[in-house]
Amino acid sequence: MLSNKIEKIITKYLLNQASFSELEALELWLLDSENEKVFKEFIKTNYLIDSSLNKYNTSLSSKKLLAFITQEKQTIRVKRFRNYLKYAAVFIGLIMVSYFFNVGKDTSTNAPILVESIQTGKDKATLTLENGTIVSLEKGASFNNKNAQSNGEKLIYLNSTNKESNKIAYNYLTVPRGGQFYLKLSDETQVWLNSESQLKYPVSFTKGKIRVVELIYGEAFFDVSPSTNHQGSLFKVHHKDQDIQVLGTTFNIKAYKDESSIYTTLVEGNVAVSFKETQKNLSPNDQLNLDLETKTAIIQKVDVYNAISWKDGVFSFDEKSLFEIMRVLSRWYDVKVVFKDDAIKEEEFIGVLSKNQNIEDILKSIKNFGLVKSYTIRDKIIILE
Repeated sequence: MLSNKIEKIITKYLLNQASFSELEALELWLLDSENEKVFKEFIKTNYLIDSSLNKYNTSLSSKKLLAFITQEKQTIRVKRFRNYLKYAAVFIGLIMVSYFFNVGKDTSTNAPILVESIQTGKDKATLTLENGTIVSLEKGASFNNKNAQSNGEKLIYLNSTNKESNKIAYNYLTVPRGGQFYLKLSDETQVWLNSESQLKYPVSFTKGKIRVVELIYGEAFFDVSPSTNHQGSLFKVHHKDQDIQVLGTTFNIKAYKDESSIYTTLVEGNVAVSFKETQKNLSPNDQLNLDLETKTAIIQKVDVYNAISWKDGVFSFDEKSLFEIMRVLSRWYDVKVVFKDDAIKEEEFIGVLSKNQNIEDILKSIKNFGLVKSYTIRDKIIILE
């Protein structure tokens, strides 16, 4: 039997409004196998109704949702639990969007005009070798040379060091709009590059010297191989407006050419961010916002999940303006976004979206929330009004 208390908690959870204590109570309640059955039935009855959803496996969807919620039954760790809930929200979001917009065709004057299908982003990049040769990397195209190999979905460099007397050879990995790519450097540092990004790095690092790479533009998540594995060699990420020095840690840098700020978000470890003659030290969950116009920096505590979820196939937006959201989506779907009414740019949205989700479903959801009156897609241009 579903009590009023638990029903309210589930409803608040689905609306992303549940408190930590309520989430903890929900997980404890789900430890009972009979409650699992009640939970599945509640989701099916209240959120997966309508014959237009027959193409979806509603049983499987509720199982996936339940799996996310109960994955860590042995130990209740609220912070991690909340992250699982955010992932789970993707499944509900996708299904509910389909429910709201497949019930019938919209014949009103505000119906969107869809001229062509916009593809979701995928793993793709171009590799520029030290001799200037350009190699296309994408699924189905393999690449191998003496330094690296790729299956088209990731690029792995051989574990090697450069002799100090040798000239350092640099490669460039460029990810276009509508792309993403994974890279493992020769020191085993892992890098995830987001859409519209470029990284410059040595084919191999010089033994005993600082390991330096350059984020020329875009966004990258780094999981740095510890200095203890490299005779104490520090790791530095250079950008024309700042430098980040680390011993071994995980962090995200967002430095797009069309944005007036650089965001550095620390997940684990410690980093020192330097710009001009200033240095700021970050602790886990800190995000440094460097304003390129005023040359000032602000550090604040953030939910790092929102900053790094993109590398795991999810966009997490927490009170972000529609302008900011569409800027992110425009890179991933390789489209241009035009606002016919500047006022709607500041409308805020809270939600979690799968990167595999169709852009048209996302636009329908945004329209359903009342953020826009209508949208039109023409020649990879999205017009919002």
